[in-house]
Amino acid sequence: MGAMRDRFWELPIDALTRDEWEALCDGCGRCCLHKLEDEDTGEVAETNVACRLLDTATAQCSNYRHRKAFVPDCLRLTPELVRRVPWLPPSCAYRRRADGDPIPDWHPLLTGDDKAMKAAGACVAGRCISEDVAGPLEHHLVDWGDRPPLGKRRRR
Repeated sequence: MGAMRDRFWELPIDALTRDEWEALCDGCGRCCLHKLEDEDTGEVAETNVACRLLDTATAQCSNYRHRKAFVPDCLRLTPELVRRVPWLPPSCAYRRRADGDPIPDWHPLLTGDDKAMKAAGACVAGRCISEDVAGPLEHHLVDWGDRPPLGKRRRR
């Protein structure tokens, strides 16, 4: 990684370098979990089923650099995409900074490691299952307990 500016996570997301953007990710793994969208209402339901590349014990991608070769529909989050997708969790640093909010106080950029994030229950490590063994997604719906009621969600 290249040099990063002090407290870069307080800058607008459009001002971040690629290395700073990548470092903004807290590594929680929630964006790597499958979601189901209601075709009629657009409501997004979360599951605990992880992409086959996600290490379910650590919540880290096992082949991040080449993930698109193995999972063609994997999305590379960009500032533009973060502003549009409704499924990023409220705790996501990308989502929070796009909305003008600070990163969570448990974020590894502030604490120096992921222990506080795991203690806060923000990480899926040890709480998800690989898509290779999960079976039907409908059997794995979860409520992580941090989404506001639908009527109060911000949508972009």
